[in-house]
Amino acid sequence: MRKWFKLALVAVCLGLVSTATAADYTLTISSWGPPTHGWNQKMWPRFVQMVEDATNGKVTAELKLGLAPPPAQMDLVMDGAADFSVIFHGYQPGRFVTTKLAELPGYDGTSEAASVAHWRVYHKTLHQANEHRGVKLIGLLVHGPAQLHSNQTVTALRQIADMKLRVPGGVGGDVAAALKATGIQIPASKAYEALASNTADGITIAVEARKGWRLTEVAKNMYWMPGGLYRGSFGLIMSEDAFADLPADLQTALENKVFGEPLSRMAGAMWDDIDQIGIDVTKSTADNAIHRATAADLAAFKKIAAKIREDVIAEVAEKTGVDARTAVAEIQREMTRN
Repeated sequence: MRKWFKLALVAVCLGLVSTATAADYTLTISSWGPPTHGWNQKMWPRFVQMVEDATNGKVTAELKLGLAPPPAQMDLVMDGAADFSVIFHGYQPGRFVTTKLAELPGYDGTSEAASVAHWRVYHKTLHQANEHRGVKLIGLLVHGPAQLHSNQTVTALRQIADMKLRVPGGVGGDVAAALKATGIQIPASKAYEALASNTADGITIAVEARKGWRLTEVAKNMYWMPGGLYRGSFGLIMSEDAFADLPADLQTALENKVFGEPLSRMAGAMWDDIDQIGIDVTKSTADNAIHRATAADLAAFKKIAAKIREDVIAEVAEKTGVDARTAVAEIQREMTRN
């Protein structure tokens, strides 16, 4: 029995060593935002687990922060300095146009549903615009409904006029212009500084930022528009060379089990989680307040949103040739299925 136990123990130890050293390929993830941000704490670790599970541990990845500012992430991956990253499409003005279709105000559904819907419609038609040329698109993430965050108290839609608002680009910029605010386009990583220095009066961003970007400290008030002022579109990208360097069987495993809809669904569900955390943190912070839009303001914004919707549909159709109106209808239809 003692001999059997020793042999079994050796076998287990060898198995552990084998598992620990099984990865043949270790890839690099470049991410931005603080270590406490939801995608650094939740999304990327889950992604690594998905990759390892799909490839039986032959492929893994390491997370690295601070390699480049948010707008430079795509160039970082194209240049081969990182193998994976997440980009916000609005930070690349002029290049990404079809992605604005997923950002429009008025969609009803979760981030998970929106992310899956965006991927399905991208895979069906939007890929024809070839906006992600130079990188491999492996997933799409649509963040939750964006709200207005400010230190000053805003309780009515009309108060937004003439405010200096940090906007992300994309539809977020269109909404600020329609509300007659002065848009200041800077990445989320600079939002805290812009508010703390009074460079901006407020910021439009998803609710998760109240925890992820510490907005409870510098924007103690949130003006809540049911359904949000807009959403935001992110691309999860991979180096084409890094993918090409993997053996065909590992490429197939990643394509079938991780990339595309599975990754988009996981990332969207993660965002739903962190948006709820942002709400909870706001409610539990003594000097923070949520001011909900009145029925009259909701009706007024619905008209503004309809005009933005038509303008974006026309813009996308003109610049890309994509049937944008059908794509919007398909995104909404797909969201109701999830």
